[in-house]
Amino acid sequence: MIISVHQPQYLPWLGYFEKIARSDCFVFLDNVQYKEREFQNRNKIRTPGGWIWLTVPVISQGKGRQKISEVKIDNETTWQRKHLGRLKTAYSSAAYFNKYYSFLEELLSREWGYLKDLNIEIIRFSLKELSISTPICLESNLRVTSSRTERIIDICKKLKADTYLSGSGGRDYLNEELFAKENLKLFYQDFKHPQYKQCSEPFEPYMSIIDLLFNHGKKAKEILLRRDNS
Repeated sequence: MIISVHQPQYLPWLGYFEKIARSDCFVFLDNVQYKEREFQNRNKIRTPGGWIWLTVPVISQGKGRQKISEVKIDNETTWQRKHLGRLKTAYSSAAYFNKYYSFLEELLSREWGYLKDLNIEIIRFSLKELSISTPICLESNLRVTSSRTERIIDICKKLKADTYLSGSGGRDYLNEELFAKENLKLFYQDFKHPQYKQCSEPFEPYMSIIDLLFNHGKKAKEILLRRDNS
């Protein structure tokens, strides 16, 4: 069984979902340290003027080293209205705008307490729209207490997996010898970013999955998983 893991991100990019699709089980790393200025509370969308960030404000001052599961959204701001306005400006001409905007409008009409819950709701919806049925579980439910490579190996053992699919960045920090010692296979994701029609030109890669869904709807999975990079 192949497993992969990742922190729950806000409106993740295409490679996030390609890794889930190539796995037999996916684990949300919700029990690890939250990192600011990464992708846990923000991501990119394509606008007529280029890409911009959509950032969910979180309460971090005085919180120290929070776990992702502990991070609360700062609802004292009007961030939901700003995000919806920017999505409408960016994608109102997209073929599937009405379908996905209505979901996001309903989603962001709710007041979310924890960032993790918002992110997971978006990811689950996106997986459904991509027809990706990989089972998902939470790291916090596995009661893993180790760190670094040992943490990943312990997750594999808990789930009785024999193969771990890492993002390409894992080459920089995983201890490959430990996987061999535990008789676990280790593979790195080799994602070739597809090019597809966007609302604006030239093509801008590494956008949120919502960019692909707005523009291509149910054809998004075919585009996501194709290997010819065209």
